[in-house]
Amino acid sequence: MKLPTLSNDLMEAIVTGQHGDPFSVLGPHDMGSQWVVRAFLPGAETAVFDPTDRRFKSTYPMTRIHPDGLFEIAVSQTAAKSYTLITTYGDQTIEVADPYAYPSTLSDLDMHLLAEGTDLRMYDKMGAQVMEINGRSGTRFAVWAPNAQRVSVVGDFNQWDGRRHPMRFHAGGGIWELFIPDLGQGTVYKYEIKTRYHDYMVNKTDPVGFAAELRPNTASIVWDINRYQWQDSDWLANRAAHNSPKAPISIYELHLGSWRRKEGDQWLTYADLTRELIPYVKEMGYTHIELLPITEHPYDGSWGYQVTGYFAPTSRFGTPDEFMAFVDACHQANIGVILDWVPAHFPTDQHGLGFFDGTHLYEHEDPRRGAHPDWGTYIFNYGRNEVAQFLISNALFWVDKYHLDGLRVDAVASMLYLDFSRKPGEWLPNRFGGRENIEALNFIRRFNQKLHEAFPAAITIAEESTSWPGVSAPVEANGLGFDFKWNMGWMHDTLQYIKNDPVYRSYQHGTLTFSMMYAFSEKFMLPFSHDEVVHLKHSMLDKMPGDVWQKFANLRLLYGYQWSHPGKKLMFMGGEFGQWQEWSEARSLDWHLLDTWYEYMNKPHRELQSFVRDLNHLYQQEKPLYEEEHDWAGFDWVDFQDGNRSILAYKRIAPSTGEELLVVCNFTPLSPMITGWARVLSPSLNSYSQILNSDDKKYGGSGVVAPEPIATEPVGWHKQEQSIVFTLPPLGVVFIKRVL
Repeated sequence: MKLPTLSNDLMEAIVTGQHGDPFSVLGPHDMGSQWVVRAFLPGAETAVFDPTDRRFKSTYPMTRIHPDGLFEIAVSQTAAKSYTLITTYGDQTIEVADPYAYPSTLSDLDMHLLAEGTDLRMYDKMGAQVMEINGRSGTRFAVWAPNAQRVSVVGDFNQWDGRRHPMRFHAGGGIWELFIPDLGQGTVYKYEIKTRYHDYMVNKTDPVGFAAELRPNTASIVWDINRYQWQDSDWLANRAAHNSPKAPISIYELHLGSWRRKEGDQWLTYADLTRELIPYVKEMGYTHIELLPITEHPYDGSWGYQVTGYFAPTSRFGTPDEFMAFVDACHQANIGVILDWVPAHFPTDQHGLGFFDGTHLYEHEDPRRGAHPDWGTYIFNYGRNEVAQFLISNALFWVDKYHLDGLRVDAVASMLYLDFSRKPGEWLPNRFGGRENIEALNFIRRFNQKLHEAFPAAITIAEESTSWPGVSAPVEANGLGFDFKWNMGWMHDTLQYIKNDPVYRSYQHGTLTFSMMYAFSEKFMLPFSHDEVVHLKHSMLDKMPGDVWQKFANLRLLYGYQWSHPGKKLMFMGGEFGQWQEWSEARSLDWHLLDTWYEYMNKPHRELQSFVRDLNHLYQQEKPLYEEEHDWAGFDWVDFQDGNRSILAYKRIAPSTGEELLVVCNFTPLSPMITGWARVLSPSLNSYSQILNSDDKKYGGSGVVAPEPIATEPVGWHKQEQSIVFTLPPLGVVFIKRVL
């Protein structure tokens, strides 16, 4: 057979990286009487064809048909079935398997489902999958870029030369695919995308990459995420009970990079956090932790909310396996793990999802729909099937592969409203002329449905700051399908109230009681989150009015009120011991405030920490505080009208047993004699105990604690047959339980 068998134009297209269908040229091809094998090996001086079949006793030199390193050889069909190429570069000889000799491993059904947007475990097919094909181990790469002219895998292994490993294009699904033999875990790579837009060519991070380089580097890293051996089967078997609305859920929200630092101001690793964070959370009595986004992000100051690697845990603290081990250890300590998830927007960094294949693939093209004016980010095109598939698959991925117990979905309001943070003329109405983002609404409902179908015990939590109805109602009831919603109204009103000097609180009594007007309209979670302790908002302790003693007393009172109010609980790190400084991602929490060397100044911080710890444990021990937090059956007002003295009194009730706790809050520094409101059913049930008092001296209080037991008197009060009398502590909250 006369060589070369290619035209000059075809050869030029290959060696200059212009050809969009490399498998039609490279690798083995049936030419009738013989097969031709072609390989493009830039820089190679020689190339030798080596058949794997040992019946062939020799190797065969290939013919260079282009000076830039394009080689060709005519062989038999048997020889073309399996072979390697022996190449020389100066005095170096390298044997490689030919990527273009391997078939596609993506079926027509795969292509159909991916194009349809219904493959919700696309992470098992896309990205870099470590696998074996025809007895040879390697990595199969697959990326969605339907409008690209050519896509190549590039990395150190090919000198970042996009001409060397162009990918196969599946026109039906817009997927580019290539299996590269002998590449395995740890390989650094990107996709070089030659677009059809003004010869624009760009290197992109893998949208479904499972690991990433440490910033400022931005490449993806091949990682086998299926090899970790989990030890949390007991937790998973009981996850539904831990995550139930009937369970005590007390969440410690934290940013892994600033919770604590090592010597030299270095981050703790996932392994360090396993040793240090988990025992602390367990001791403090929290049931769950919520991580500010640990998905890979380029800028520390975004706190993780501008994501470039949706499938990769950040490399700042270790490897994917080490993050798995951290989650595993949390579960073995009976601590749930929730991830902040960011489907509302993504950053404009060139290596990320934006303008991915020379078109607005993931985002809307029109900036009135596709650009967020406040955050300088892109907004996902939720109406595109493949984009919705990408995001829903990502949600399932974290629960499936990393055993996470739930997702807190960030900035839901910005997804629901087309005019969110936009002036007139800066947004486009929906097809009915309204402001609701119908595509985002459908996406949110589908996301919640699919996640709960796949993992019924996992929970989803909405950060939704408006009065959109039915956020935590089932999709079948026209709701959004979340399990819980952050109660932003309660948070805002409560902080507004507590920041007032007590002398003015009587005028704002309704700010506190208003929360019960809507407390059961959703399944609420009560958050004091990271957003409330940054940007000149002051730390939780520093928000409190008064002198130092009053600040600590107010904060204990606030936390006692939070833990006794209906709704699951969330506290951001540092709030539990009274951090003075606002939180910053760039430094550790001020753990020195708990040191004993400066007893006078630091003791109140340890006492506050002790109160929060006891509050958490009480919450888990007392069924009335957690069993029914989303219905009036778990709550009953005793007195909400004592605004002149800024006093609230209410019962928390366990419907299954009838147990009750009386909670009384005094939001002033006065200590009046208070007649209590605990009704007893017979003369023998006439003894009560203060099971927690925020004014106890062990918590730094003034010590106004009622003697034990507190006996009832046959004096009617607030429609109760009997009553108790005790001195209510200043700026204090007491939890009172009947002693049988």
